[in-house]
Amino acid sequence: MSKSSKEYTWEEIAQHSKEGDAWIVIDAKVFDVSKFAALHPGGANVLYAESVAGKDATQAFFGLHRHEVLLRPQYQRLQIGTVRGQKEQIKAPTPGELSKVPYAEPTWLIEGYYSPYYSDNHRKFQTAVREFFETVVKPESIKCEESGKKISQEVVNKMAEANIIAMRLGPGKHLHGRSLIGGIVKPEEFDYFHEGIIHAELARVSSRAVVDGLLAGLVIGLPPVLNYGSPELYAKVVPDALAGKKYVALAISEAFAGSDVGGLQTTAVRDGDYWVVTGTKKWITNGTFADYFTTGCKTETGFTVILIERGPGVETKPIKTAYSSVAGTAYVTFDKVRVPISNTLGKIGNGMSVILSNFNHERWMVCATSISAHRLVVEESLKWSTQRIVFGKPLTSQAVIRAKLASMMSRAEACQNWFESVTYQMNKMSYSQQSDRLAGPIGLLKQFISRAGRETAEDATQVFGGRALTVTGMGKFIENYHRTSGFDAILAGAEDVLGDLGVRQALKKMPRGARL
Repeated sequence: MSKSSKEYTWEEIAQHSKEGDAWIVIDAKVFDVSKFAALHPGGANVLYAESVAGKDATQAFFGLHRHEVLLRPQYQRLQIGTVRGQKEQIKAPTPGELSKVPYAEPTWLIEGYYSPYYSDNHRKFQTAVREFFETVVKPESIKCEESGKKISQEVVNKMAEANIIAMRLGPGKHLHGRSLIGGIVKPEEFDYFHEGIIHAELARVSSRAVVDGLLAGLVIGLPPVLNYGSPELYAKVVPDALAGKKYVALAISEAFAGSDVGGLQTTAVRDGDYWVVTGTKKWITNGTFADYFTTGCKTETGFTVILIERGPGVETKPIKTAYSSVAGTAYVTFDKVRVPISNTLGKIGNGMSVILSNFNHERWMVCATSISAHRLVVEESLKWSTQRIVFGKPLTSQAVIRAKLASMMSRAEACQNWFESVTYQMNKMSYSQQSDRLAGPIGLLKQFISRAGRETAEDATQVFGGRALTVTGMGKFIENYHRTSGFDAILAGAEDVLGDLGVRQALKKMPRGARL
C-alpha cells in the first residue's frame, strides 16, 4: 500500500497539530508538513498561527494558493494519505476537457446549447486541438514566457506534423493533400471556424507574447506569398515555412509610419534583375529569428511588397517591450540589400492592395486570440471571487464585485457573437469579396474587442486586488493580461484608426437619397 492510499480518521489527524509534528488536510488529502514547515515560502508560522495544523486547511490553502501548487512533485511527496470516508473534490482537468465554470467557454461548446455555425466536426476538432495545445504547447509556453527564449524547434516540428502551422493560414490550396490533426477534418471541409478554434485554443494556454512567438509572424507574413508570389517563389518558400523549417515575418511598420502605410520610407530601387532595398522596420514580430521578411517598400512606380531573405545587409536587433522577448520583436535594418525582382509579391506599384487584403485576416486572428484570453480572465475571476473569503463571506457576496463580473461576462459574450457573425461571412465570401466588404466590419470588431478587453482587465484587477499586481501566484494571469492586453489595440492596426476605417467604409456605401 502506498503512503497516499492510507486512510486516517479526523481523530488521528488532530493529534498532529504542534510544531515539529504537523499534518494538514487539503481537499480530503492528508499532508505531513512537519519537516516542510521551515521551508514554507510564507514562513512556518502560517501553518501554526492560522490554526490549520491537525485540521482541514482547504479554505485557508485556496485563499492563498492555486490548485496547481498541489500538483508539483515536491508537494505531492508530502501527501501521506486521505481522510477516511471523504473523496477529493477539486481535480485538475484532463487534457482536452471543457471548463465547467460559467462563461469560461463559448456557448457553442456547452452541452444543452445550440449554434447555427458550428457542427459536430467543429466540436470534435476543438477537443483534439485543445488536447494538443495543453499537452504539447502549454509546458513550452510557460517556460518560454519566463525565459524569453524562442519556442523550441521540437514544439514547432510537432505543430508542423499536425499541420497546425498550415491551418493557421485559413482555408485554401496550401491544405490540399495534408492530414489535418490526424485527419479529423478534410482539407476541403476546413473553414474559418476551424481556424478560429486553433487561435482560441492557442490563447488559452499561452501568454500574449507566446501567442505571437509561436510563429504569428508567419501567419501574417506568408499569405502574401501564397496569394501573390510566383509559382517558383511559392515552391521555394511555402513548403519549408509550413514544415517549420523556415520562419517568416511581416515587415511593414517603421519608426516613421505605422498605421499610415503610405508614409513608409523604406525604398527599393531597381538595378537590372534586382531590387536594392534600403531602410528600417520596427516592432517586427518574430523578426529576431525570421528567415524571410515580407516587406513594404517605396518604388519609383509606387508602394510595392517584396519578400526579402535574411542575408548580407539584413540586420535584426531585439526590441524590449512590455511583454516577453519570446515574441522576437525586432528592429530590422536593410542596408542596400540586393533582392531578385522575382521576389516581388503582386504587381509592382500595387503593394497597397496586397497588404490591405492581408490585414483583414491578421486583424481577425487577433480578435480570435483576444476573445479567448478574455474568457480565461472571466474564468479566473469567477473562481477567485467564489473562493476568496472576506468579512466572513465569499467575495461574490459584495454587490460591487457581482457588478464587475456581470460586465465582464457581457463583454465576452458580445465579442464572441459579433466575431462568429463576421466569421460566417468570411466562409461565404471569396478572398476579394472579404477585402471589399469586411475590412470595415473587421476593423470595428477589433476596436470593440480590444477596448472590451482592457475594460475587463481593469475590472479583474479590482477583483483580485494586490494579487493582480504580482507576476506569480494567484493573480499571475490577471497581471499578465492587464499588462499585455493593450497589444491587441495596437498590433495589426491601432484601434482608433480601425474604428475610423469602419466609419469611412460605411460612409462610402451611404445612399445618396437617404434623408431623415
